[in-house]
Amino acid sequence: MYDLLVVGAGPYGLSIASHAAAAGLNLRVFGRPMASWRDHMPRGMFLKSEPWASNLSDPEGRWPLAGYCATQGVEARHGEPIPVEMFASYGLWFARNAVPEVDERTVERIAPVPGGFEAVTDDGRVLHARTVALAVGVMPFVEIPSALRGLGRSLVSHSSHHSSLDDFRGKDVTVIGGGQAALETAALLAEQGTRVRVLARADELSWNDVPPAWERPWWQSARSPHSGLGPGWRNWFYSERPGLFRRLPESTRAGIAANALGPAGAWWVRDRVEPVVEVLLGHEVAAADVVPGGVRLETVSRAGGTRSLDTEHVIAATGFKATTNRLGLLSSELRGSLATVGDGSPEVGRDFESSHPGLFMAGLVTASGFGPAMRFVHGATYTAGALVRGVERRLRSEPRGGMIPAPGRRGTPAFVRR
Repeated sequence: MYDLLVVGAGPYGLSIASHAAAAGLNLRVFGRPMASWRDHMPRGMFLKSEPWASNLSDPEGRWPLAGYCATQGVEARHGEPIPVEMFASYGLWFARNAVPEVDERTVERIAPVPGGFEAVTDDGRVLHARTVALAVGVMPFVEIPSALRGLGRSLVSHSSHHSSLDDFRGKDVTVIGGGQAALETAALLAEQGTRVRVLARADELSWNDVPPAWERPWWQSARSPHSGLGPGWRNWFYSERPGLFRRLPESTRAGIAANALGPAGAWWVRDRVEPVVEVLLGHEVAAADVVPGGVRLETVSRAGGTRSLDTEHVIAATGFKATTNRLGLLSSELRGSLATVGDGSPEVGRDFESSHPGLFMAGLVTASGFGPAMRFVHGATYTAGALVRGVERRLRSEPRGGMIPAPGRRGTPAFVRR
């Protein structure tokens, strides 16, 4: 019976594991380290966040991104984006140095049992833990517009489905969305010779400003401080005070989680998009049909006008929707017992514990509770510390006695007494 089972080995899972190991907890970590960053982002992409705001978290702060960059002979500078490939390599370096050995098997099912939880891996192995931390990232929550669902991956894909865009060389591709994923994907496609257009609901694209200099007059810093989510006091509150954010009324939190830091492109992408990418603004897809050679999109404008558009492939850069019903690895009993908030995400307490005692959540799925920082790597630092403290409190409050299933394979009837 482990104290803690960490499911997921991205920035949040690895950070939680580092803090849990330092706290002396008996834990297991499952997942392929940095899988989303290694397998679901095309080569050539960059981090939107600043290097100093992209650290994974260990209790002593010994393994920052800047430290890894230094080992590679690279200086992590404010205002200079870091390649995704380097960030993924940093995560692997962090895992080797700050985390107990990661088991790369996939956890396929988690169910409650007396005294804790039962987890079943993809090879049928059964493990038991008193607490579980779900740090499953964003991939379970991929969101594709309803009009495009069911057309098949050969015609419609999500921006996170690609580790390479090479298959689209010389083709016609329509990217749907107006945020960073859409705009950077479009830039990469254009640069490799793909005929690409961006289709977005907004009437105009939004672009982030060049960040202010790190060192500047005190009065400029006082008026608009740096933060992990960008300059300004509002962003500072979101990024540096998630615990206070959680104390806001639920309706206020929901509005901020849904609308703050809306779709926008990084300043360093703008010049790669505007001169070369066709942009169709103020339109959204109302219907889509398979036609010879690809897809026919029927779009509607805000004024009610319609337009048909034929394309060979559609990439939906339409984000993620982190709802409880998409946590398919949880047993139906466990998933159905969880309290939710207005947007369908699980309700979490001050320590990231769900309404089911001992089941903790981390990452995007907690944004409605702790704010926009949970959509970014920067939120991992606050999460790891608070969540592990919550796990320790839960372990102290629950007796260790009772009958629990013995470790074994699915269907093993043996039990042991703790």
